[in-house]
Amino acid sequence: MPPAKAKPLKTPSAPDQEASEARRKKRLIFSLVLVLLTLALYNPVSRAPYLNYDDNAYVYENFHVRSGLNWNSIVWAFTTDAESNWHPVTWLSHCLDVTVFGLNPSGPHYVNALLHALNAVLLFLVLERATALAWRSLAVAALFAVHPLNVESVAWIAERKNLLSMLFFLLALWAYGWYVRNRSVGRYLVVALCFAFGLMAKPQIITLPFALLLVDYWPLERDRGQQDQPGLGWQRLIVEKVPLFALSAASAWITMRAQTSAMHLELPLSIRLENAALSYVKYIAKAFWPAGLAPLYPHPGFSVSAAQATGAGLVLVAITVFTLLSRRRYLLVGWLWFLGILVPMIGLVQVGVQAMADRYAYIPEIGLFVMICWGSAELLAKWHAPQFAGFVLAGASLVALVVACHQYLVYWTDNLTLWTHALQVTRDNFIAEDSIGDALIKQGRMDEAAVHYQNAVKINQRDPIGNLNLGAYEQQKQNYAAAIERYESVPRLTPNPRLLALAFTNLGYAYYSEKKLDQARQSFDSALGQQPENPQAFLGLGLVAHLSGDYPRAVDEYEKALQLQASDLGFLLLAQALDKEGQASNARSARTAAERLSHNIDAANAAAQRLLTP
Repeated sequence: MPPAKAKPLKTPSAPDQEASEARRKKRLIFSLVLVLLTLALYNPVSRAPYLNYDDNAYVYENFHVRSGLNWNSIVWAFTTDAESNWHPVTWLSHCLDVTVFGLNPSGPHYVNALLHALNAVLLFLVLERATALAWRSLAVAALFAVHPLNVESVAWIAERKNLLSMLFFLLALWAYGWYVRNRSVGRYLVVALCFAFGLMAKPQIITLPFALLLVDYWPLERDRGQQDQPGLGWQRLIVEKVPLFALSAASAWITMRAQTSAMHLELPLSIRLENAALSYVKYIAKAFWPAGLAPLYPHPGFSVSAAQATGAGLVLVAITVFTLLSRRRYLLVGWLWFLGILVPMIGLVQVGVQAMADRYAYIPEIGLFVMICWGSAELLAKWHAPQFAGFVLAGASLVALVVACHQYLVYWTDNLTLWTHALQVTRDNFIAEDSIGDALIKQGRMDEAAVHYQNAVKINQRDPIGNLNLGAYEQQKQNYAAAIERYESVPRLTPNPRLLALAFTNLGYAYYSEKKLDQARQSFDSALGQQPENPQAFLGLGLVAHLSGDYPRAVDEYEKALQLQASDLGFLLLAQALDKEGQASNARSARTAAERLSHNIDAANAAAQRLLTP
């Protein structure tokens, strides 16, 4: 029997090659348009400062991040649950920023804008490859690129995790399309690897396996089959995702452990459900009319209106029924994408003090954009509208969103302006009051800042930040008893290690100012128990030892502080302790280091003398 002959490879015809080349050129042009549009729109954020909410904990006051990308920071990134999150990829990204840009906020802002532009391009490419509809895919990606809801994710350096998780989410979608065309273990592993990296950036993409099932339904239509590939049953499609669901389960377990200290379990499930229904409808409203945006929307707590929640629930049910009855796959997928991907962030498990957040809509809103763009195109075709009508409609919508986005970006270029705006568009926003106070402190306007801290505590008596800041204000006024009372209340208000460390450190200095050295030492030790890399606590222990006459220990504590954060004040205090020990040469070296670091050595010397004579 003669051997079977190999089938000749099918050579693409010239028209097919030309069509393929034209499609590649269109992809390239559209991608460049998205990049240029996004970077031009977000250029103002390059002049923005660090936000005075979370950016300190994530970057400029974080010892590990400030040290840049090195072996120690890599180990820390993979082993810490700081800020109630396990997201090593995000931590490493911030460390890399510091290595490249130092602590200049312009660098991280540019990186965020670039990541957002890359996400817009990837979104376009994923949709275009799956549907072969370039203009509709471009419209969805352009809406995503310029929508004001996404300003928070881009302009807030601490929200790098949002951008990175979205990047790996889209790469996983891209890899999944590659896998579907030729299923193999290697290609599946690429999908799983992208998913794992995304989870290590931010676990919000935990719903990726669910999203892939939606993609199976539309646009891939794997249940029906296409061309030479037979349709697959849903049981098989679900089993195919089991390893990815296992990754989701592992990420959920890690996240729940990390976020225990940030959970608000006092809210009953009924309140959380009502707020969830309201938040869904508000996200939809902001997608169509992005007004009244703010970095934080306070949770209404027990003031949630049952009537409003019921109305919101009916709206959601009505849209769901409509999408089912429409028999349009893209409508059902877009709607379930929006509903499903928001589930981890909708507040059923309440983490933090917000009712909702613009950043949570970063991935879910894509479902709404698909519904809008595909639905509009279908309606225009049904009405036999001329082609230019679609371009006019899309262009007008984009221009309106660009203007709205630009106007909102202006607020983000200044902390005081941003939080004042937040106070104007939200109610009972104690976080905004605290943040305005912090911005005023930076300007030396202490008495004005105190008013906002008092407002914050009036709104929420259990506000740890407000109480901390009022304690600091009283300490500045040398009202140490009042300051101590505020600081001692903080452990009853929060389990957050960073806030506790700050409270104990300030408490130690208040006791030190009253020459209560034993209480001061205990407070500084408690601060280090919460935050072992706390230079101010080590400096405080050095002062206590110095004033007690234990100069060897004072030298040791000062050196620990300087290893964590070099400062002119620290070196001057070290020099004083070395002098007391008779180490004149080392003392001179310490003073030289202080002079090299200092912008005002006379002021630093005066501060050192004040601390040594409380």
